[in-house]
Amino acid sequence: MLHLLKSYLKFLWNSKNAHGLHSPFVYRLVSRCFYDTTAYPEYNLLKQYRKGLQENTEVLEVTDFGAGSRVFISNRRTVQQIATNAGISTKDGELLFRLSRYFEPQSILEIGTSLGLATAALATGSPKATITSLEGCSATAQKTRAELAKYDFRNVSVHTTEFSAYFNTLPKTISYDFVYFDGNHQKQATLAYFEQLLPTATNDTVWIFDDIHWSAGMEEAWEILKKHPKVSVTIDTFQWGIVFFRREQEKQHFVIRASSSKFLNAFLGIRKLWGLLD
Repeated sequence: MLHLLKSYLKFLWNSKNAHGLHSPFVYRLVSRCFYDTTAYPEYNLLKQYRKGLQENTEVLEVTDFGAGSRVFISNRRTVQQIATNAGISTKDGELLFRLSRYFEPQSILEIGTSLGLATAALATGSPKATITSLEGCSATAQKTRAELAKYDFRNVSVHTTEFSAYFNTLPKTISYDFVYFDGNHQKQATLAYFEQLLPTATNDTVWIFDDIHWSAGMEEAWEILKKHPKVSVTIDTFQWGIVFFRREQEKQHFVIRASSSKFLNAFLGIRKLWGLLD
């Protein structure tokens, strides 16, 4: 908890908004996507999906292969509890929708499906994309497939698998335009996934790493990724680390507040510290 507090205060001290940027590419992204205040009608669908999960008292026996939870003690958890305490927040879900919509990826890989809150955001933002989502827990994956089907998300395929094992089966010719990493918040696993999936990245690929300030180990992993020779531009939004491989861009690293509202950022920081999501 103390680590997150120190990291968040450091983030606020170093972060900028769109006016402090000197990269046209990043400035356009921040001003047109991060700070886009349009009330998209798709937000209503995402709210309905979330509401259905938060009202569901079904109990799942969860198998956790990642860094564990700071909220849950038992592996027996209700859908309601998982959606409320472990899923992507409403604001981050809307931002993920806008990022998916902004970059218009044709192929998306999500590592860590959970109950599909982020999956729904990706699918809604890019309805024509082919989305592959990986989930280690069979009970969670089965539940999420059923939930996604209720809302007719036909462009999503949820696979129950161990992540590294799945990566080893990928053909050498495959590439992903957009990858969302939210399955194992540990340093070594994050670095291993990065190396395994690096051959799938193209010049225009976007990678998003969730919870880069989750622990000292995740912060160390983030610093290592930033220095990788194939990484050109990174953005730290505190919640996420966004990575670009654009060869035409000079190597630059940005720390950016994902909203122009100082109050909202303070609230999000407190929410993160206490493990409360909406």
